[in-house]
Amino acid sequence: MPNAKEIRNRINSVRDTRKITSAMYMISSTKLRKAKHELDAARPYFDAIRTEIKRVFRIDTDVTSPYFYPAKGEEPLHGTYACLVITADKGLAGAYNHNVTKEALAMLEEHPDTKLYVVGECGRQFFAQKHIPIEQSFLYPAKDPSLRRARDITGTLLEKFVSKEVEKIYIIYTDMKNGLTAEPVRFRLLPFHREQFTGEERSTTDKFEFAPSLGKVLDSIIPSYISGFVFSALVDSFCSEQNARMTAMDSASRNADKMLSELNTYYNRIRQSAITQEITEISAGARAQKTKKGKETD
Repeated sequence: MPNAKEIRNRINSVRDTRKITSAMYMISSTKLRKAKHELDAARPYFDAIRTEIKRVFRIDTDVTSPYFYPAKGEEPLHGTYACLVITADKGLAGAYNHNVTKEALAMLEEHPDTKLYVVGECGRQFFAQKHIPIEQSFLYPAKDPSLRRARDITGTLLEKFVSKEVEKIYIIYTDMKNGLTAEPVRFRLLPFHREQFTGEERSTTDKFEFAPSLGKVLDSIIPSYISGFVFSALVDSFCSEQNARMTAMDSASRNADKMLSELNTYYNRIRQSAITQEITEISAGARAQKTKKGKETD
């Protein structure tokens, strides 16, 4: 049974851990708000690009582009796939990294001829331990998503797609549905389906001229649109990571509070038992002295 000193040391240790979990909760909360603000600031630009793509298809629904599925009647696409897997650099975020890597393994099982492009140290270590080859690992940290890094990633993926080294590009990231739930998502990034940008009625007010051609204009703005989606996925994953870490740290803090309450109760019992024992011994000694004096008097 531990003595009072050992219990006191345990209490101090739990209190120190409680301070760390509280600090990590506050840091994650701050990072979450900052990332959401950056995403909200960039979203109007990419919404405008999507509007222009829709305008192109309103003018000519049959416009050709290497970034879109072939027209009806042509052979479906087969071959090598590329998959961008977005994980975190650190743990202490619940099942966040596990869920993403689990989805990546499911895709590899469905389509073994898939090249992996990984963001995040946890993903790199996971696939290395599983002896799963990685085509490219983006070494900059996942903890600081930026539009510049999203463009770098997009450039690498598009280079493989345009050169026909890969036929499809997927992205696996964590989508934060709301403040309480987040789930891994596997999304086909390229090629696009035309239906994603069509279906609206042809507008009679569209009086635009596209130079040198509709196809060239479409091909020039698609990379920016994809960069926006990658940036959104990076930020969404980062927000999900911080939200998962906040949940984990909050749970750890509550467990620490519960443990402190139990330890303090146990410590007080030990102290009370020691005090009672000391009083008992003093009382017994006093009675013994009194008895001894009584005998000497007799």
